[in-house]
Amino acid sequence: MTDRELEIKAVRLRKRLLQLIHYAGAGHTGGDLSCLEILLVLYNRILRIDPANPRDPNRDRYVQSKGHSVEALYVVLADRGFFPEPELESLCKYKSRFIGHPTRKVPGIEMNTGALGHGLSISVGMALAAKMDNAPWRVFTLLGDGELAEGSNWEAAMAAAHYKLDNLVAIVDHNRLQITGPTRQVMCTEPLADKFAAFGWTVRAVDGHSIPALTEVLTQPPVPAKPTCVIADTVKGKGISFMENDPKWHHGVPNANELAAALAELDAAEARLLAGS
Repeated sequence: MTDRELEIKAVRLRKRLLQLIHYAGAGHTGGDLSCLEILLVLYNRILRIDPANPRDPNRDRYVQSKGHSVEALYVVLADRGFFPEPELESLCKYKSRFIGHPTRKVPGIEMNTGALGHGLSISVGMALAAKMDNAPWRVFTLLGDGELAEGSNWEAAMAAAHYKLDNLVAIVDHNRLQITGPTRQVMCTEPLADKFAAFGWTVRAVDGHSIPALTEVLTQPPVPAKPTCVIADTVKGKGISFMENDPKWHHGVPNANELAAALAELDAAEARLLAGS
């Protein structure tokens, strides 16, 4: 799949996740939109996975630590064929397995997450297990920048470097906003690059909405004996003009008029991409 094809897919999946959130009446719209390209590159170009065999012991592991942004993960997993896409219509409905945070009841999801600050610790344990078994698989995890105020992240970061987990990649969705406002005002964790480097990690920065840039940085080989942190600069609410960089869309749900306006913007974006292909 080409860069242009993935860019078009990103627009189409943005439309789908907005529709699902609207119909469900619940979701974390802003963070879904900020991490979508990261997930698309991971699931289409990086992760060694097989949707027909989601528990393959040699698969790479992906843990979505910022579990509240699960709608983006659901639409990407459905697109890859882990389950029939129409099942997503049951999102947040009674007895649905598609709830508001990742659950292992859904094929392709490795770990129940949503209690922020736990995903990196879980991923360190997975990566350490792979090392102990001399297994070839790698572990990837997606963190929110607001989530990094949780102290358990830094204990995990210290352990990852101590155990020389070069099979571990942590990606920070660096959109600079959280539920109550800018991360710098709520609990400043900057400078992130310097902090991860001080904890013994290799740190790489990338435009978190650029398919080619994400592909390039995530395919770089790890530095031996060091875990990797990718700081992906993103925009909360990316792709929808009235949602971008507005913290109210952290868990805002578009009404019918807002959904129509958002879909119109995305239709125009898709038309521009198709015209340039």
